[in-house]
Amino acid sequence: MKRFPFLFLMVSGLTGIVRAPNGLAQTSRPAFEIPETRGMRWFKGNTHAHTLMSDGDSPPEEVARWYKAHGYNFLVLTDHNVFTDPRKLAHLTDSMFLLIPGEELTTSFEQRPVHVNGLNLPHVVEPRTDSTIVGTIQKNVDAIREVDGVPHINHPNFRWAFGKEVLAKIERDKLLEIFNGHPLVHNEGGGGSPGMEEIWDHLLSRGKRIYGIAVDDAHHFQQEFSAARSNPGRGWIAVKAESLETKALMRSLETGLFYASTGVELDDVVVTRATMEIRIRQRGDFKFRTRFIGTEGKVLHETTANPAVFRLASTRTMYVRAKVMDSGAAAAWVQPVFVTRERTAK
Repeated sequence: MKRFPFLFLMVSGLTGIVRAPNGLAQTSRPAFEIPETRGMRWFKGNTHAHTLMSDGDSPPEEVARWYKAHGYNFLVLTDHNVFTDPRKLAHLTDSMFLLIPGEELTTSFEQRPVHVNGLNLPHVVEPRTDSTIVGTIQKNVDAIREVDGVPHINHPNFRWAFGKEVLAKIERDKLLEIFNGHPLVHNEGGGGSPGMEEIWDHLLSRGKRIYGIAVDDAHHFQQEFSAARSNPGRGWIAVKAESLETKALMRSLETGLFYASTGVELDDVVVTRATMEIRIRQRGDFKFRTRFIGTEGKVLHETTANPAVFRLASTRTMYVRAKVMDSGAAAAWVQPVFVTRERTAK
């Protein structure tokens, strides 16, 4: 058996030293996985909205017109178990506004609601049931995947339907609502039940690569806009993609190339092997605070600077995500960037 002159390796994010059989020393250090974003632009959109086709108060055309008039680049109409063909609204689309076909697959398990959005569907997809809550969610995720759609699991805390242990068992899902603008979905948790950010960190910390979406879940476009009504404009995403085309947007969503927001806008997110930099768009005299968050929801760094910069160095973490909060109580969530290890000769 060969004896190696030296072997020393620290794990969990610390720099270590490895001396290979040829006697050459190497260092091992944490590094961010760098996404490929050259030539990409930001596109603002909403992936959860209702019309008169299910339980909304306005026809599809009026809903689409609201989003187009308010500067959105894309919209998914997601009525309950109803498919609205965007071709019927083609007169509203142009080079700056896209309608993506979708549906909210709506079913239940023992009176607990199970709602899974399907994005970029070719036709209506029938919701499915199972003998367990995990199986019910999984079957609906699978039904969307079977037609090459993109699933995202909606508002787990609505009627306290299911929690982090259930979500950890779901497979082939990449997107989870961490903010939903409906007044009855309990984004922040309560009474011992975790909020959606805590659930998100629980899943990430156990190795699940999942990204957090903010949505309107809008139903009410008529009459007054108030906190007690499900109005549009409360939660949205900005996707970094090659073009305003459905397939390009779906690819970026499923690889985490987007941020979610309730009002804070970003000019860019720049990731290198060693740093994450968030360039926040200034609005009036608003001030900002940014938290960089890692494994188990631990705050790794907090800053009021703009740009907000995090240096990975020898931090012990599996991922880093960020939350930018403004002085008006709005927020933006930057998707997790995962940490790997790279070796360099010493």
